[in-house]
Amino acid sequence: MAKSIERLTALQVAKQAKPGYHPDGGGLYLCVKPSGVKSWIFRYRFAGKEREMGLGSLSTYGLADARERAVEQRKLLADGVDPLAAKQAREQERRRALANKLTFDAAAARYIASQRAGWKNEKHAEQWTNTLTTYASPVIGELPVDAIDTALVVRVLEPIWTTKTETASRVRGRIEKVLDWAKVQGFRAGENPAVWRGHLDKLLSAPQKTKKVKHHPALPWREVGQFMQDLRKMPGLGALALEIIILTNCRTSELIESSWSEFDLDLALWTIPAERMKASKEHIIPLSEPTIAALRKARAESPAGALVFPSERRKKGQEQPLSNMACLALLKRMGRSDLTVHGFRSSFRDWAGEATSHPREVIEHAMSHQLEDKAEAAYQRGTLLERRKLLMNDWAAYCSRPASSGEVVDIRSKAA
Repeated sequence: MAKSIERLTALQVAKQAKPGYHPDGGGLYLCVKPSGVKSWIFRYRFAGKEREMGLGSLSTYGLADARERAVEQRKLLADGVDPLAAKQAREQERRRALANKLTFDAAAARYIASQRAGWKNEKHAEQWTNTLTTYASPVIGELPVDAIDTALVVRVLEPIWTTKTETASRVRGRIEKVLDWAKVQGFRAGENPAVWRGHLDKLLSAPQKTKKVKHHPALPWREVGQFMQDLRKMPGLGALALEIIILTNCRTSELIESSWSEFDLDLALWTIPAERMKASKEHIIPLSEPTIAALRKARAESPAGALVFPSERRKKGQEQPLSNMACLALLKRMGRSDLTVHGFRSSFRDWAGEATSHPREVIEHAMSHQLEDKAEAAYQRGTLLERRKLLMNDWAAYCSRPASSGEVVDIRSKAA
């Protein structure tokens, strides 16, 4: 009686050159192509139909391996499962799994796109992209988000944690947000390896203890009067911009991106919309007479546009604001490269705290700082604007003095 299973021998498989199907039994066949390529085929009947499926090439699976794979298919048949359908289902699942393997770079791009509309300006999105591309991408950019663990996050942060601590802290926070987004989207599970409190704070030193605090070089408040005298001798929009920045105690971007629609010179008020403020809250600045005079000069120098301080350059025909480097360049021309524009906010804060009796909450609001104390914050909605008018007028008067002194400004009679 002829053998019905395991008919082939290893030698026969190796030497067989005739094209066609050569049975081993139990549905297993050695398939020899006219080209000489050999592979294993499993033939079977399911639901009344003849079917066949590949079990791999001879170069990958020997005779013994092929027989084991054939046994697995016969077991499926015994359980009422179509082996080919089961194989196709496994392949589809594998492809779905691969499709769901989102890399960190792709996740970061999608997160930034989802948040872009809520950010203040395009520059913020560029900063996100640049920091993650520079520091995170070389380590985890091509990895699936579900493969990123604590060790990999630390590998990103450690090289810059003590040398670029502020940047490293931002990178960590941005990685955390991207991975949180990926979890909500279903691309990863489990705890976020970039979270700080209760996790990375056990592995890395606290940023506030690590970084060396770098203060913006500031002009001592007693020297502001003389500086203002020198500044008012300088020509151009840059000089007027710096004068107004000092007098209003605003940030550079808040002024150079401002439009005339924000100013009411009759009421002596400048209303900066929330979307242009660091704290995302509308800020009203009382304008002193010297500030209004400087604004009128700026209007005379650029009467046509919507921007208060337009650049000479245009982009696609659109008006562009003065460069934020214009005031720094002016300081350099004045021989004061030792100063920064932002440092004048410190000059104002030191003067207000040391040389006046204006209340702290009034001064803090003039700095556009958010008060943590709720009672103080509520007070800001009362008579604070009138008190800040007094403060800004005192500051403008002080800045106009050619020689400064340590005289304390008593505002009690004015505020009464």
